[in-house]
Amino acid sequence: MNAPSIAPSLARIARGGKSIYGAPVGILMLETRFARIPGDMGNAATWPFPVLFKVVRGATSDRVVLQGARGLLPDFVAAAQELVELGAEAISTTCGFLSLFQRELAAAVGVPVATSSLLQLPWVQATLPPGKRVGVVTVSKASLTPAHLEAVGAAPDTPVMGTEGGREFFRVLVRAEKAELDVALAEQDVLEAGRALVAAHPQVGAIVLECTNMPPYAAALAEAVRLPVYDVYSMLAWFHAGLRPRRFG
Repeated sequence: MNAPSIAPSLARIARGGKSIYGAPVGILMLETRFARIPGDMGNAATWPFPVLFKVVRGATSDRVVLQGARGLLPDFVAAAQELVELGAEAISTTCGFLSLFQRELAAAVGVPVATSSLLQLPWVQATLPPGKRVGVVTVSKASLTPAHLEAVGAAPDTPVMGTEGGREFFRVLVRAEKAELDVALAEQDVLEAGRALVAAHPQVGAIVLECTNMPPYAAALAEAVRLPVYDVYSMLAWFHAGLRPRRFG
């Protein structure tokens, strides 16, 4: 008598076609040398799930933030496509200013793309009561243009405050004046920008942090201004939840 066959529906088939498995989120990194502490998007220990990193050569903070990422789109597209070929099922980036590339990257790679924490602006605005607005704390207010906001569906007159006048954050992360980061001073710069935002715009009812290096200071800022604070960590946690929904029971 022949042995009973296994029903196709019960067979355990592992699908191939990728080089790397188990890390569904690919992150495009700027080419930097500053310290990335836990909580920073570029520190692998920040994430409670595996991620794939790819440095985009030539994409310095200066070129992306201060020069509007001019000429870098092909490099980001190529790097994103490489991550997808390796195994990434979705793509993000380590700079909120790359919202400018949201549509182009999504069209080029064929997987979900979330370039910037600024994508949360319309979501957060929808949660607020009448008369309240979502505001932004960014590394560089002068560089955050209406085009960056419109690319994510946010109002071009969204209240914004930057850290340019601080003693540490902007100097290290954008100007690249040194590789070391004084964490206490960096936090103070973010807190001062957040307080200034709320003081200048009393209607602000929640804050989104543009910069992917700011999540280490989000809790302190929320406590200081007594408002909800969202950042790239909150966005990527949501992003990943759709890629790997939790199983119950």
